[in-house]
Amino acid sequence: MPKSWSSSRIDLHLVLDAGRGRRSALESALRDAIREGRLTAGTRLPSTRGLAAELGLSRGTVTAAYDQLAEEGHLFTRPGSGTVVADVPPPADTAPSAAPAPSAPRHDLRPGLPDVGAFPARAWLAATRRVLTDSRAVALGAGDPQGRPELRAALAAHLGRTRGVITTPGRIVVTSGYYQGLSLLGEVLAHGGARTMAVEDPSHDVFRAVVRRAGLATPPLPVDSHGARVDALTRETDAVLLTPSHQYPTGVPLHPGRRQAVAAWARASGGLIVEDDYDGEYRYDRQPVGALQGIAPDRTVYCGTVSKTLGPALRLGWLVLPPSLVGPVVEARRQADLYSENLSQLVLADLITTHAYDRHVRATRLCYRRRRELLLRHAATVAGLTAQGVPAGLHTLLTVPAGWPPEEELLALCARRGIALRGLSELHVAAEGRPPGLLVGFAAPPEHAYRPALQALFETFRNVESGRLSKRVGHLRTRDDQ
Repeated sequence: MPKSWSSSRIDLHLVLDAGRGRRSALESALRDAIREGRLTAGTRLPSTRGLAAELGLSRGTVTAAYDQLAEEGHLFTRPGSGTVVADVPPPADTAPSAAPAPSAPRHDLRPGLPDVGAFPARAWLAATRRVLTDSRAVALGAGDPQGRPELRAALAAHLGRTRGVITTPGRIVVTSGYYQGLSLLGEVLAHGGARTMAVEDPSHDVFRAVVRRAGLATPPLPVDSHGARVDALTRETDAVLLTPSHQYPTGVPLHPGRRQAVAAWARASGGLIVEDDYDGEYRYDRQPVGALQGIAPDRTVYCGTVSKTLGPALRLGWLVLPPSLVGPVVEARRQADLYSENLSQLVLADLITTHAYDRHVRATRLCYRRRRELLLRHAATVAGLTAQGVPAGLHTLLTVPAGWPPEEELLALCARRGIALRGLSELHVAAEGRPPGLLVGFAAPPEHAYRPALQALFETFRNVESGRLSKRVGHLRTRDDQ
């Protein structure tokens, strides 16, 4: 019969087979728990007296069972620590249920990731204490699917002041990150009869897939040195997904003339602009470019998140919506997960209203600017390697010289040396004309690890360049000998 003990530091469910002797049943139950991983290596078991009392057995029965399992190598006695589960390897025919998680790269230079070590822990903890002191019942209760009104009010003021967004708290829906927000919006648009959402080419492949899963076609919108080619939009296009402040991944902002053109397209066609302002807070040579939403607030959905400023694990994002979309998106949010999480929303609202959030963004902006400048100085040491895009965001696009190995080979070479970054061509939809390039994130490594990461990357590049030059010199010598 099933029994459990709690007299020690652990709880464990044991099934004792009533058809077997007590000692044999206990040995089998413990042996199975160890082999199945429910009792892990190093776990301290209850004393023989304590377990006997819990299971209604004699102490001698438990002692004998422990002794037998110790002889088998499943348990061992540690002086002063009682009986402990041994490190027993799994049976040879036991296959893992899932592939092991990939190990973290030694040098993480992937684009779009912030330095989570810079998270404002003190400010967050202080805000959490204030929230739990003043609003504990609210913080731990069922959340409004539209998001806490305190956060929506704070966001409306903050976005208007820092990004030029025109909104009210009632037009904001708080989401579990941008991923969920885009998914909800896509579902609402598809349910309302929309069929297409044009997406920049190149663009983030993950979010293009989100739109497709919602049931919308994603015709590619070409990108050039002035940003998305919005002149390619037609009256048949229902919506367009743009990154106007800092195009991902090329790094160019949408030209002012094209901003006006896409706003005019939306008004004339009834189309919707979806603005992904994924890293708009980070511009290093001037004030950040204002949100596109400010020139067409009733035809634009503005999408924001703290994933780049605080950390992606917080799962805090928001949609600033035209009035007609607020109700449908809130209902979709309700159906997705019923409640929204309250505590982190209230903490973020506190950080914004006390300006601790502003201070954090300014501090990280200064840090990331220095990191970008260091990246560019390293790039200047490799002939033909060129940085693209404006001074903004958390990554830089590097185009490689002619004659270098293909992009896939460069990425594989970096990976073998523990360096993680991303290639440009994989983010393109069009099969032809995919230019090679490497996206280098300069924000993810902790401060102490950033310089070693750059040194490893550019040592790799210099080795590639040196090898190329060696081949060229050898070719010239062979030609001269002839």
